[in-house]
Amino acid sequence: MAKSHRGADALAGTLAKAGVRRIFTLSGNHIMPVFDACLEAEIALIHTRHEAATVHMADAWSRITGEVGMAMVTGGPGHANAVSALYTAQMSEAPLVLLSGHAPNSQRGFGAFQEMRQAEMAAPVTKASWASASADTVAADIALAMRIAQSGRPGPVHLSLPTDALENAVTRAGEPASIAAPQEAPAFDARTASEVLAALAAAKRPLILAGPAWLTASGRSRTAELEARTGIPVVGMESPRGNNDPSLGAFGQMLAQADCILLLGKRLDFTLKFGRPPAFAADCNFLQIDADDAELERSRRAAGARVLLARRADVGSAIAQLLACATGREQHCAWLEDVKAAIRYRPEAWKTASSRGALHPAQVCSPLQPILESHPEAVLVSDGGEFGQWAQACLQAPHRVINGPAGAIGSALPMALAARLAKPDAPVIAMMGDGTTGFHIAEFDTAVRYGLPFVAVVGNDARWNAEYQIQLNSYGKDRLVGCELLPTRYDQVCAAFGGYGEFVQAPEQLLPAVQRAIASGRPACVNVRMEGVPAPVVARK
Repeated sequence: MAKSHRGADALAGTLAKAGVRRIFTLSGNHIMPVFDACLEAEIALIHTRHEAATVHMADAWSRITGEVGMAMVTGGPGHANAVSALYTAQMSEAPLVLLSGHAPNSQRGFGAFQEMRQAEMAAPVTKASWASASADTVAADIALAMRIAQSGRPGPVHLSLPTDALENAVTRAGEPASIAAPQEAPAFDARTASEVLAALAAAKRPLILAGPAWLTASGRSRTAELEARTGIPVVGMESPRGNNDPSLGAFGQMLAQADCILLLGKRLDFTLKFGRPPAFAADCNFLQIDADDAELERSRRAAGARVLLARRADVGSAIAQLLACATGREQHCAWLEDVKAAIRYRPEAWKTASSRGALHPAQVCSPLQPILESHPEAVLVSDGGEFGQWAQACLQAPHRVINGPAGAIGSALPMALAARLAKPDAPVIAMMGDGTTGFHIAEFDTAVRYGLPFVAVVGNDARWNAEYQIQLNSYGKDRLVGCELLPTRYDQVCAAFGGYGEFVQAPEQLLPAVQRAIASGRPACVNVRMEGVPAPVVARK
């Protein structure tokens, strides 16, 4: 007997037609119909050990490939576990869709199994969040969710899938989605592009700041083209440390000298000290192009009359228009070189940094740069925390995925798995502190099951070092509490999952250990005994 065309089949078929090749997921009662439908649609299911990991994987997948990442979890507590990871994706402007199973619509409000207000729970950390109304709307709902994730300022979208919407037969395909499509950001016009370029050209020290969505490999290529065409420094910003981001060297000192700044999809938020002195000159003016009216209004509140121009527009079209209208100007050559030199700057002391009885973070990071330069698609994944800042400051790669402006930690290990899937032949190095390693350490099991080799380099200082440094500086060494960790052998944990592990206690051991880890062809952990020093502060005297 032929199987009826269910809502789950409509969902999987729509995903397949959109080019979705895999879904990062963790099984559960509510989503079994989708698992079944994915077999027919030939969509691979990458089955994780924790629901938040599915979102982190979809996040990294979207940033590396440019496609909408797909995560899927069961309802109730499974959905709740996944929601926290949406904040990292939201702040990093990563386009993904979280599909969550849900109690059936027919039992809504009756206290069904694991019934909760899922859409409301996810709404604060997504661009849109709703539940499918029936099997007839599922296909339109998922198509709209993917469209919203990519439009305007990219970001995560949540769609709940009631079990009856998945199990029931589709009767009238093509019904409208359960919510109205948002209004698209308008294209940027040539006249305004000329105004913006003229204002920047008239300034003595202009800057263009791009938001996190433009820190992907393709985004950096576009912004580099814009810098070359205009002769004006274009700097992408995606760190919670903002103008003190160590990966930008001494850029904060140049930012304070700027007299006109174009915010190109970049929020005027805490990462830019809200545009206020002393991070910015008191007479520095702002131009802003953003897909969100709310961001334009926030900038007006923060900087007032210093916001000379604010336009709601699609940032991609704005870059295209600015490129088309730019004629190339030479008057900012010296300023451009000064900014580039500031971004490249790293203290000479880092080259000779050492520690007694443990490695200095710079000694952990620097030997790995040749590996990341060995392949045009190499991937650096870096978590946050003090060690993450050292990694971001010391290492560069064609693809870089970090924890982003959210400042949350714990995402690096699952992100590395998605990176391996996205770039199957390139080196994938994940830099993680020992604290962050504990969040998703069971994903070594996922990596082993799916044959996803990568190298996790764990800087192990046996403490929550970021909090330790805050307490030490704020309250003194006699009031340190809640920062202690054990010097756990994470390499042995990885090996117990079936991966490869090595323990490093001396600088000369590091690179050979990482090379052996790569040669093993297995998911690997190189656990490094490291000194717990503060995150780097980069400033030229």
